[in-house]
Amino acid sequence: MAEKYEPRMKKKYREEVIPALMKEFSYKNIMQVPKPQKVILNMGLGEAIANPKAIEEATEQMTQIAGQRPVVTMAKKSISAFKLRAKARVGAKVTLRGARMWEFIDRLITLAIPRIRDFSGISTKSFDGRGNFTMGLKEQIIFPEINYDKIDKIRGMNVSICTSAKTDEEAKMLLQFIGMPFRRS
Repeated sequence: MAEKYEPRMKKKYREEVIPALMKEFSYKNIMQVPKPQKVILNMGLGEAIANPKAIEEATEQMTQIAGQRPVVTMAKKSISAFKLRAKARVGAKVTLRGARMWEFIDRLITLAIPRIRDFSGISTKSFDGRGNFTMGLKEQIIFPEINYDKIDKIRGMNVSICTSAKTDEEAKMLLQFIGMPFRRS
């Protein structure tokens, strides 16, 4: 029987991160150890009001980055100052779980973040109080899947990592042990 595939980051989590977190927080049971539950990628496209083709470009790039087709998000209500109509297409988002989530976290930490210009570490102020972490990326071109010659415009995106941690401190330690390069406080 063929051996089941396990993402590299998940194996690291199981072998290194769980024991380190159990020691750090004195967990009695392995089920108390926090773990990443899902990763959400979100790209807001205000320019899509004037340029409808921007949605197709952005969804194609997000598909390459995530390995999964994103959902196109719609405006909830009309805002005349922005020339925005209700139900206009204004963004794209994708939720990753399971093996795709672990693969994305691995690529984000090992390949994409080191390619950020003038990088001095990720801010630790981006936790929401419930153990979830969100960071903004200014350029989609930091991902190696994106062909630099074929992009029409540099766009940013938000990356939210939702964890089962109860506190921000637990979530920070989880991400730090996984390899997230946080800024020194």
